[in-house]
Amino acid sequence: MNGAGNTKMGKTEWQIAQINIGRLLAPHGDARVQPFFDALDRINAMADGAPGFVWRLQSETGNATDVQATPDPLIIVNMSVWTNTEALFAYVYRSGHAAEMSRRRAYFERFEGAYQALWWVQKGHQPTVAEGLSRLWMIDRFGSSPFAFTFKARFAEPGHIE
Repeated sequence: MNGAGNTKMGKTEWQIAQINIGRLLAPHGDARVQPFFDALDRINAMADGAPGFVWRLQSETGNATDVQATPDPLIIVNMSVWTNTEALFAYVYRSGHAAEMSRRRAYFERFEGAYQALWWVQKGHQPTVAEGLSRLWMIDRFGSSPFAFTFKARFAEPGHIE
């Protein structure tokens, strides 16, 4: 799939949003998950400076780990918006982020159900946590669709003609 997509005078009207969630093995402050928290500032700075990065969910602390997205305090959420799927994919799988992600089993339980969703948003839109969780639910219940999809089953931006 080509991420350049639907354009007006060379500029896309769409950007890609993503959510991923995980359930920590232990609460923040526990030695078992401390290396994850120790790496957050570096990983967030890497995202902020990555080509194609637009926005990420964060609280006053500069990260999203203290955003209470569900009744379970061990579930943490990450959300961001990127110019296109290629930029997001490059950050997730081809940058220093990939090495940290490879250690996720050391800090997170194996997750039952969808833990990542992608969807197109109009340029300038900052998705809410509820919006992101609804996209995960849709993938869980119905699989990938233009409403919510994964890297493995991508959908072109709305109005894209190949």
